[in-house]
Amino acid sequence: MAVDLLLGLQWGDEGKGKIVDVLTKDYDIIARFQGGPNAGHTLEFDGIKHVLHTIPSGIFHDNAMNIIGNGVVIDPVIFRRELQNLDKFEGLDYVSKILISRKAHLILPTHRLLDAASEASKGKAKIGSTLKGIGPTYMDKTGRNGIRVGDLELADWKDRYTSLRDKHISMIDFYDAKIEYNLQELEAEFFDAIKVLKKLKFIDSEEYLHQAQKSGKTILAEGAQGSLLDIDFGTYPYVTSSNTTAAGACTGLGIAPNKIGEVFGIFKAYTTRVGSGPFPTELFDADGETMGRVGNEFGATTGRPRRCGWLDLVALRYAVQVNGVTQLMMMKGDVLSGFDTLKVCTSYKYKGKTIEHFPYNIEPENVEVVYKEMKGWKEDLTGMTEASQLPKALNEYIDFLEKELETPIKIVSVGPDRTQTILR
Repeated sequence: MAVDLLLGLQWGDEGKGKIVDVLTKDYDIIARFQGGPNAGHTLEFDGIKHVLHTIPSGIFHDNAMNIIGNGVVIDPVIFRRELQNLDKFEGLDYVSKILISRKAHLILPTHRLLDAASEASKGKAKIGSTLKGIGPTYMDKTGRNGIRVGDLELADWKDRYTSLRDKHISMIDFYDAKIEYNLQELEAEFFDAIKVLKKLKFIDSEEYLHQAQKSGKTILAEGAQGSLLDIDFGTYPYVTSSNTTAAGACTGLGIAPNKIGEVFGIFKAYTTRVGSGPFPTELFDADGETMGRVGNEFGATTGRPRRCGWLDLVALRYAVQVNGVTQLMMMKGDVLSGFDTLKVCTSYKYKGKTIEHFPYNIEPENVEVVYKEMKGWKEDLTGMTEASQLPKALNEYIDFLEKELETPIKIVSVGPDRTQTILR
């Protein structure tokens, strides 16, 4: 059986958690393949909002097993908090529904301190880190110093921890960033959380998934962040520390490239970004303020307000191309209701030339946006349940995007609840 992928195509916050939740009924396994608690996947049903950071978004369905893959980095303290939130749901046996790869790396308390010290030392050049210790953990992973979940099964794992912790402390001192911390308290919380983590089942996830495919199980790989935050193909250095694109699912789960099936790409009907970095279509006027207010654009992990702007087709084409997207899903169409005119970026003027591809550098001194104007719609979409109910102007907007992206838009989201999802 092929493994389907679900990816964000912008700078994250596209609504991946909601769509995974909607699609889970069709899958036996939901598997996270990269990122860590810098992700915030928001699900809403029965009038209640749920935010997941590490746990796959299929956890609220009885039919699906949820795997945290080797490409993920896990903060035991935040993970324990997530599990405690699941305790509120009577009958939800998450101990039997969550499996963790032995090859996933652990975020230590000193990784978070290193993150804070590094960011503080950058001054105005800050990248907008979530300060969750993600970057330093991936640095230890690639530097072959990291501690993995499987190490918790070894007798000497605390010795390994102590050695890495001491190295981190010397690095924190090097930054001279004057951050305050109580390591004794942080470590006490960390080791308590490790006890909870060890109650779950650790697996050799690549073998588990291989056998699942052989036996005909359906698998959906769930990405975190967005394609424009990919460490290789994103707007570097304002990116995350993992491969958020389709290729990351292969390395983050141990799945062969020829086993990939559908690639679902999720994008907002407009564009948002959290943190620093270039953003060609960013708005600083009443339209941008309206998008942020109506769309409730605040980071699910950090609470920071998201920067808002018109849809950027240059960036979106790039993401579709890099990921090999086979189906598109447009989120937050309801947020654009009420605009008389919509704008869509169709090309850039880049160093004096008009281009339609995503260039190496999109800093404002190099890029001028070329817009196409389209008619807006006034109708409230939030109560609509069928594609036939969508207003004409919205259908024209969707048709234009499909033509430009050469990819069908199969789902239109018209609100945050799982029921506010229209199939086309």
